[in-house]
Amino acid sequence: MSLFKNIFPKKKSRWRTIATVSIASLLGLGAFIAYEAHVTSYLSDDPQACVNCHVMTPVYNSWMHSSHREWATCNDCHVPHDNVFNQYYFKAKDGLYHASIFTLRAEPDVIFMREESEKVVQNNCIRCHVQQITQAKYEDWIESHKSDRLDRTCWSCHRTVPHGRLHGLTTVKYNIAPVPTNQTEVVIPEWLEKEIDESKTAAK
Repeated sequence: MSLFKNIFPKKKSRWRTIATVSIASLLGLGAFIAYEAHVTSYLSDDPQACVNCHVMTPVYNSWMHSSHREWATCNDCHVPHDNVFNQYYFKAKDGLYHASIFTLRAEPDVIFMREESEKVVQNNCIRCHVQQITQAKYEDWIESHKSDRLDRTCWSCHRTVPHGRLHGLTTVKYNIAPVPTNQTEVVIPEWLEKEIDESKTAAK
């Protein structure tokens, strides 16, 4: 009996140490991943957060060259604005989905919105352009859209707004994000910077 009492505290102490080290390791790994992924940037409305993933660079480039750049950021179109809780919930859910796909290298060449995202964007089109679609002179046009085209979205016709005609990772040879209006530094992914350096070295 005394032998059992002597062993039991050691076992308890050993498992406590293992649990503490495991939890600390997981927290440390999580903090490192959050730092490397620039997680805090996703809490802002800065469009540059989207090009943390290099596959989004063509989309960012096309937005930078559109008229929407002066009026709307990515979040203005791609997250709901009914309340702040739903906004950040949708952002987190969509962001985790994107991060998973990009981490697994399973992203398609051309990125399309999912059905849930389409509804959000459609609602935001109406939210921003409500004056145009409620003007009396457009009454007949609006009614025809309601009765004949219920399944259509704004971008069924306005296909090039705001992301242009060309989409996908292969549409631009070097997908380098242009200089933002409020910064002087060009955003270049590390892998692309390395490739450019190698091609310059080979050219010499």
